[in-house]
Amino acid sequence: MEEITSRRQPVAAGNEGMENAGRYDSPRQKRIFLSPPHMCGDELSMVKKAFNGNYIAPLGPQVDRFEKKIAEKAGISYATALASGTAAMHLAMRVLGIERGDEVFCQSLTFIGGVSPVLYQGAVPVFIDSEKSSWNMDPDLLAEELHTRARAGKKMPAAVISTDIYGQCADMDRILDICGNYGIPVVSDSAEALGATYKGRPAGAGAKAVVFSFNGNKIITTSGGGMLLSDDERFVQAARFLSQQARDPAPHYEHSAIGYNYRMSNIAAAIGLGQLKVLDDRILQKRRIFNYYSGALKGLAGVEFMPEAPYGHSTRWLTVVLITPGESGLDRETVRKALEAENIESRPVWKPMHLQPAFKECRVCGGGVCEDFFQRGLCLPSGTAMTDADLDRVVSVIRKMSAAKAEKRRLKAGGAICH
Repeated sequence: MEEITSRRQPVAAGNEGMENAGRYDSPRQKRIFLSPPHMCGDELSMVKKAFNGNYIAPLGPQVDRFEKKIAEKAGISYATALASGTAAMHLAMRVLGIERGDEVFCQSLTFIGGVSPVLYQGAVPVFIDSEKSSWNMDPDLLAEELHTRARAGKKMPAAVISTDIYGQCADMDRILDICGNYGIPVVSDSAEALGATYKGRPAGAGAKAVVFSFNGNKIITTSGGGMLLSDDERFVQAARFLSQQARDPAPHYEHSAIGYNYRMSNIAAAIGLGQLKVLDDRILQKRRIFNYYSGALKGLAGVEFMPEAPYGHSTRWLTVVLITPGESGLDRETVRKALEAENIESRPVWKPMHLQPAFKECRVCGGGVCEDFFQRGLCLPSGTAMTDADLDRVVSVIRKMSAAKAEKRRLKAGGAICH
């Protein structure tokens, strides 16, 4: 793997896990973050253009251009730039008419920001387990649940939210075919998958609406932000209207509906334009990092990597491993704590939504697969500014732990033979 060089990134406010950054003073113990922002250098010039034009508000040419560029990259006709991916999902639910009494089927293995907007609308999520081949929504379980409901004459879900987890696309054709039989709209939560492809098509293609995130830990960032896209122009127009406090056309402030302050800042969009220039490079680096880890940890007992589904090309936003205690003598939490002791941030796989206290009353179809991923899964540092030395630090901790456990088992077995 080519060494990935970059200037050391400063600690950025709001970056996940950075609350520990000040505890270590030795340069030999530089903090390795999970997935920090990685600036390319052009962002500042883009921001200066916005300043020079005095476009500081949540409107301006940078926003317009960023929407256009993301829509082109995603292969979707229309887009509106927003304050976050969660805001984008909320507007998708609102424009779809999701309301109290409705149910929305969601993937259980996901981040809460893709699910909480269902509750914002007064609706109830029903969670679907993952398939092992992609870690995304299991189409067989989805089909079974919809078929059972239809046969019993029960109310069908008002929408289905599929998630592209850790940069890997869900099996969108199957999900669309299944939902199409019942006229159920599909929203693709592709917050983690900008740049990923499914059967050669961009993430989310074919869904009624697609959501992207530009949070500080994503493959490209605007500091904080999101995007809602659709091939339905009226859908995006309605979302944009609601995102600007639902202000009616009038010389005064007139409101016939209740909206939100959800628009992306023109300054944030300027950062996004600079970041977008290096998206393809960032994807390449993410995949190189995955290959580095998989090569360096190859053959380690009880350690396996998140697979890449045969139908797609993952961005490998985060490199994720499963650690099986019975085989390795290790467990996910032991490894995480050992990495943290060396000032290296790692993180458990998303805790399934059906296990979250906030959703304890919600139904789940299956659940065993994503529960297992959570128990054994660990996200390794995957920042695109990492050097080979950084990667070696991570690998060294894991290999040393594995070797120590193996030696302990060997000595124990030898002792048993002696007795």
